[in-house]
Amino acid sequence: MRTSLKALTATATAALLVSGLAACSSGSPAPTSTPAANACQNLKSGDASKSVKVTGDFRATPKVTIPSPLKATDMERTVVITGKGAEAKGGSSVDIALAAYNGTTGKELTAAQGFDGTAPATIQVDDKAYVPGLVRAVECLHVGSRVVLTSPAKAAFGNTDLSKLSLTDKDSVVFVADVVDLPPTRANGKAVAPTEGFPTVKLNAKTGEPDITIPKADPPTETKVAVLKQGDGETVQPGDTVTVQYKGVLWKNGKMFDSSWSRGAPATFQTTGVVAGFKKALEGQKVGSQVIAIVPPADGYGAQGSGEITATDTMVFVVDILKTTR
Repeated sequence: MRTSLKALTATATAALLVSGLAACSSGSPAPTSTPAANACQNLKSGDASKSVKVTGDFRATPKVTIPSPLKATDMERTVVITGKGAEAKGGSSVDIALAAYNGTTGKELTAAQGFDGTAPATIQVDDKAYVPGLVRAVECLHVGSRVVLTSPAKAAFGNTDLSKLSLTDKDSVVFVADVVDLPPTRANGKAVAPTEGFPTVKLNAKTGEPDITIPKADPPTETKVAVLKQGDGETVQPGDTVTVQYKGVLWKNGKMFDSSWSRGAPATFQTTGVVAGFKKALEGQKVGSQVIAIVPPADGYGAQGSGEITATDTMVFVVDILKTTR
């Protein structure tokens, strides 16, 4: 039985998401924990990782030969192709192509993703957010690199229930990953004249984080969306998985209740996994755009509220749309 790439890469993130969009939404955004500040571990190559033979060009589906049963006693990493692009530093988001195997049997754990023109997976270089083996595999490598990581299953997947991956703690695993790209961290679209009646937005010149000033007026009773920067990338379709930067404040006092900028990295989730008003702000927009959305309770957390967000609170979101996949 093979598992999905989503299950393979993501940890149980609900415990990490203590506020904001995921708290009471119909789904859970992907990992959004605070990035680790420690230096790269730079795993060494060893007999186990060297024994895995990988051929094929970068981004082409690799031909992988595993001397099964492979017995890994520690994590090892062998770089097969050395890239010369940007570095996947700790805390950054990175697009990868991935093939994963049970080293004991040599069988795939999941269908390979991101090779031969298919959409890559986006992960965060932070093992509080993604399984340690995957983070160790790609951290501090450069775009254009291909790497092999071998590891005991328990070390690679941390607290993940191995049985859900058809693994035991006696198994070894093999990851073959291509470091495809580092997605942008801010919207790069063309500035659009502000829309009357919306909060004003000023951007931090260094980080792009918005400072949102609420007007002295009653909020609208229906969700309102305006474009602040017009991108020219792909259009976000219903159900797409998007990567965004976002900040949410309350209309009543301008107090921030959630921000991907505060966590240090963009968030990735399906448009169907967030509150209705946020969904409306995303779908139909183009990658590279920055939008502002005013979300009343009916399209937010409703009568139940969420944490400091009460049943009568209107929310304001500023969102940078960085990437969409389906």
